[in-house]
Amino acid sequence: MADNHEIFEKELFPHIDALKTFAYHLTYDEDDANDLVQETYMKAHRFIDRYIQGTNAKAWLFKILKNAYINHYRKRSKQPKRVDFEDVVNYQNSDDRGSKGYLDLREELFDSMMGDEVTIAINSLPIDFRTVVLLCDIEGFTYEEISKIIDVPIGTVRSRLFRARNMLKEKLKAYAEDLGYKDKRSLNKTRKLKADSEEE
Repeated sequence: MADNHEIFEKELFPHIDALKTFAYHLTYDEDDANDLVQETYMKAHRFIDRYIQGTNAKAWLFKILKNAYINHYRKRSKQPKRVDFEDVVNYQNSDDRGSKGYLDLREELFDSMMGDEVTIAINSLPIDFRTVVLLCDIEGFTYEEISKIIDVPIGTVRSRLFRARNMLKEKLKAYAEDLGYKDKRSLNKTRKLKADSEEE
């Protein structure tokens, strides 16, 4: 049986970059993301006896981070709302929203290979839908794992993912067309209409 330090080194710490990326996409703030990741590892250390060695450490850590994020959100929602107009204006006028944050494979995938439009589209999704897309399509968790991480039935995971992907499809339709992608269903419909008109 490995000691706690060895478990951390071998099974928990290797996921730190994935946690940072997920935390950043939840908070849009590098400092808040760092705080969330730090809190996640502190809680993981405190409750290490609940972790079963050799199981899915990544899913366990993501669940802790998600719960920490929810707790922070609840605390903030109970505080009087203060909005700094300058911050809002600066955020709205910022051209580099999609490029800020952690540079790892996931960021590269969005920012470099697929373009800022994809990052902006994902970040514009409501939090529940953004979360399932990040967990499934970026982090590669199964529906069952996502269900455990966000504490909802698998059917809800499927439903949210379906709706999130449809939202993304609508948001990215023009971008995809600019890159030369064509909607196969539209093409098939056009061909069918053309064939029908030729038969008349």
